[in-house]
Amino acid sequence: MRLFVSADLDGLADPIADLQSAFEGASGLRFTDPTQTHITLKFLGETDQERLDELTDAIENAVADADTGPFEAEIGGLGVFPHLDYISVVWVGVREGSAKLAALHEAIEAQTTTLGFDPEDHEFTPHATLARMDHAGGKDLVQDVVENRDPDLGTVAFEEIRLTESTLTEDGPEYSTVECFPL
Repeated sequence: MRLFVSADLDGLADPIADLQSAFEGASGLRFTDPTQTHITLKFLGETDQERLDELTDAIENAVADADTGPFEAEIGGLGVFPHLDYISVVWVGVREGSAKLAALHEAIEAQTTTLGFDPEDHEFTPHATLARMDHAGGKDLVQDVVENRDPDLGTVAFEEIRLTESTLTEDGPEYSTVECFPL
């Protein structure tokens, strides 16, 4: 099973699709499915099904440790990874609520690394991927939109996080919820 822990952006599929349309015509850009948009709190990778019980216990402990309770986050702003000169990912960020997402990430990171999962090799930036860039053909358009637009997509109420399975298909990844963890 290919797994990650997510905070899903339920209810924002239409604003996300509208924002993605600003990038239409950018050669080399592959858009994510707006109905599956999420903030990845921890990518776990290939995981044996026998480890699910210990993994769900660890995530439950992490939610308790983070102690965020349900909260709202304002989704907006644009960015890219790794930087505007070399774009591999185009994303929308979190304006308000990022501290609670970071607390969840840190608690999940602490719990899962004790189980032997690899620690993150980069700083956590709460974001939702809008598109991946396969080649730089449309880089100028992407740079222009990212530098000159500052969208507000709306507010999301996070009442749970999810352990999510990602199945890679020819049409892109398909996500299914393995377990929900109330905040």
